[in-house]
Amino acid sequence: MPTSRTGRPPVQRAPRRPPAPRPPRDNPVGRLYGRARRAWDRPLTAYYLILGGSLLITVLGLVMVYSASQITALQLSLPGSYFFRKQFLAAVLGGLLLLAASRMPSKLHRALAYPMLLGSVFLMILVQVPGIGVAVNGNQNWISVGGPFQLQPSEFGKLALVLWGADLLARKQDKRLLTQWKHMLVPLVPVAFMLLGLIMLGGDMGTAIILTAILFGLLWLAGAPTRLFGGVLAIALTLGFILIRTSPNRMARLACLGATEPGPGDSCWQAVHGIYALASGGLFGSGLGASVEKWGQLPEAHTDFIFAITGEELGLAGTLSVLALFAALGYAGIRVAGRTEDPFVRYAAGGVTTWITAQAVINIGAVLGLLPIAGVPLPLFSYGGSALLPTMFAIGLLIAFAREDPAARTALAMRQPRFGRKRAAVRGSAVRGPRKWNTMRRRASARSSGER
Repeated sequence: MPTSRTGRPPVQRAPRRPPAPRPPRDNPVGRLYGRARRAWDRPLTAYYLILGGSLLITVLGLVMVYSASQITALQLSLPGSYFFRKQFLAAVLGGLLLLAASRMPSKLHRALAYPMLLGSVFLMILVQVPGIGVAVNGNQNWISVGGPFQLQPSEFGKLALVLWGADLLARKQDKRLLTQWKHMLVPLVPVAFMLLGLIMLGGDMGTAIILTAILFGLLWLAGAPTRLFGGVLAIALTLGFILIRTSPNRMARLACLGATEPGPGDSCWQAVHGIYALASGGLFGSGLGASVEKWGQLPEAHTDFIFAITGEELGLAGTLSVLALFAALGYAGIRVAGRTEDPFVRYAAGGVTTWITAQAVINIGAVLGLLPIAGVPLPLFSYGGSALLPTMFAIGLLIAFAREDPAARTALAMRQPRFGRKRAAVRGSAVRGPRKWNTMRRRASARSSGER
């Protein structure tokens, strides 16, 4: 065996692995991939995705509301643009709320948590008062505010639960109380169950499901132990099973899963005609305004089943575009929640993302026949001012949180005029420090119970 000068056998080294081939610089695919990767990693990516995605969904929703609601308005002896004008007014008011929320600091958002929760509870109690509450489609969850305008307080209850729950968990995390299960559950779960009870008094199980999803999103973000999380989930599923089992209407909706025929007594009429609308759209649809199902065949064409009319008039391309916009909005919300150091921002951004994503999945799943019809609108897209206003305020929250990121604040400051750039840069450098990327879920310390 050959030896070295020291008399020891030479060290056998593994052959060096050749470097992975890189796309050549003159390759257009490589250049495009590199540009897309750099653009995706920029500090303002989440900001632009939230702002652009939400505005595109709202504008496309206005177009589809106008197209899908004309026949319904004419059947009610109303002008063809009646529902569109109301939705446009709500979109303008919602835009003002979005702008105001995007300019508010986190301290002001936290200050609004308790007043918004108390106001929502008060309004939901008024819904059950005879002479004040209004029943729509069998659910008494509305309050008449004069003329043709009605208010659904449960929609504002979603926003109230997000803000109040985020503020509560953030304060408990600052005091290191979230390592104890009783502080994680109380008073978050009792207050959420109180809101659920007020909503279920009116029979609106769809909104109750969304509120439950927000609750579980907050518990997951707070780092709830598996056994604790599973226990609350088991209680919610048991209550949901009882509520479905004791209601013939809900059992009939559950029986329509995967239905291809209206069934006896046309019990699955809405679900089946939603599938018919999607199936007749083809790749690019029949064109705006050319829907057949909206001529009285498909109930709630401009509200809960507007996604079906979108598929019929804009085809697969239109529905995939809507899905892509919601996916981009959900990714941006997760990115904001995962990259912040502020616990309130993490909980609030995660709660808003859970709310919008869960509601979109439930609505689209019902239209596709994969989930029971829950009667919830498609966020930012379906007709309904009571649903649009709090949702746009929640989008403003996400925009404000995306702007508060130190890297995003610096990038925005560089785009300001020169006379204001120096002041913004100084303000951004004051909050800039060693950057730590967190996951969305709270990094809980070691627990005495050993649960995780």
